[in-house]
Amino acid sequence: MGRLFGTDGVRGVANVDLTSELALQIGRAAAMVLLKESKSSKPTVLIGKDTRASGDMLEAALTAGLCSVGCNVLSVGIVPTPAVAYLVDKYGCEAGVMISASHNPCEYNGIKIFQGNGYKLDDALENEIEAIILDNAEEIPTLTGGEVGNRLYCKTAVSDYVKHVVSTTDVRFDGLSIALDCANGSASVCAKEIFTSLGAKCLMLSDTPDGTNINDKCGSTHPEELMRFVKDASLDLGLAFDGDADRMLAVDENGELVDGDKVIAICSKKMKDEGKLAKNTAVVTVMSNMGFFKFCEENDISCAKTAVGDRYVLERMLKDGYNIGGEQSGHVIFLDYATTGDGELSGVQLLEAVVKSGKKLSELAKIMKVYPQVLINVEVTPEGKQKYNNDEYIISAVQQAEMELMGEGRVLVRVSGTEPLIRVMLEGSDLEQITVLGNKIADVVRNRLS
Repeated sequence: MGRLFGTDGVRGVANVDLTSELALQIGRAAAMVLLKESKSSKPTVLIGKDTRASGDMLEAALTAGLCSVGCNVLSVGIVPTPAVAYLVDKYGCEAGVMISASHNPCEYNGIKIFQGNGYKLDDALENEIEAIILDNAEEIPTLTGGEVGNRLYCKTAVSDYVKHVVSTTDVRFDGLSIALDCANGSASVCAKEIFTSLGAKCLMLSDTPDGTNINDKCGSTHPEELMRFVKDASLDLGLAFDGDADRMLAVDENGELVDGDKVIAICSKKMKDEGKLAKNTAVVTVMSNMGFFKFCEENDISCAKTAVGDRYVLERMLKDGYNIGGEQSGHVIFLDYATTGDGELSGVQLLEAVVKSGKKLSELAKIMKVYPQVLINVEVTPEGKQKYNNDEYIISAVQQAEMELMGEGRVLVRVSGTEPLIRVMLEGSDLEQITVLGNKIADVVRNRLS
């Protein structure tokens, strides 16, 4: 992990950690790096954003930084993160930037950079940008007159992205009644159009963003209202997206949650049955439920495990030629259609599985048994995050818990890549036992690192 860039770009509280001054610097440094990589004398950088109030401020600063060093900027407005990844290639831009903090509260924001091929910026280029900003590794030129870049506006971004997502299926959803929870975020501009154009009747939740209500008691991080709504309205299912719509969790007709692990299980089984599962393998992270690994064993599907973070899932998929992977949180990558996680595309693929099977989502979800899981997020200091790996008291607490589980569960304690947190996760057949053990470890982490 870099000094500015975490596992998913630069993030922080907008106007405190992620200031307009820093956004300006990132724009200028990114332009320097892009100009070296580009064959064009004036590379074009596409910029999208979610619905946070701070998005305009950061976009203006980024645009100023990019233009001041000779890049043009194509502003596409409010779009999902996967739309930026798709459109940067479609429009022939040298790079793309998404301004979003994904599932985090509205006071946070972030800057995520994509290469011209739609994949996230690689570590080497991120390091170059950091060195220019933090170490003054290169002198940034002062341009004048026609040398500076221009800002352009694109009005077709949303419609072009909608057409792309719709094109990933040849199945109609006529007769399905579904609810869409847009988290008052990016999905608000396109989710209804995607699913209604495929024939579904859509009832909308949290699709009226006001700049401050993104992810507020809604979306994939807070699906409780959607779960109640789907059941009370007797709908076929519901889909919940996060703030930038790169994640999706589903809700079956009984109001029960269908998480990312189950979505990957359902879709990978369908892909295998159709002969479309590349190398008969699905890629997940170490945080996936034990039940997913047992599902793979029972269905003769190979399972590749990675560190937590969709970038690591994608790296493994590209390296070994796999075409489906993701996270329990709902970040699912269908590499045949997208270069990053895409919540709405995932929803389309899940509905295709439902229609083709002729079964209810609850029945499809039984393909995988979920083992009880406890996840405790412990807030720690920045210094605490650095000390975690070498703290003998925490190591001892984890070892003690593993001994008590006696092979009938597992313990995973890790540092969050995007927040000041240590995540304590336990799984096992006995919920009461893993809850007690999880709280013991969390208390040690809190006492040692907070």
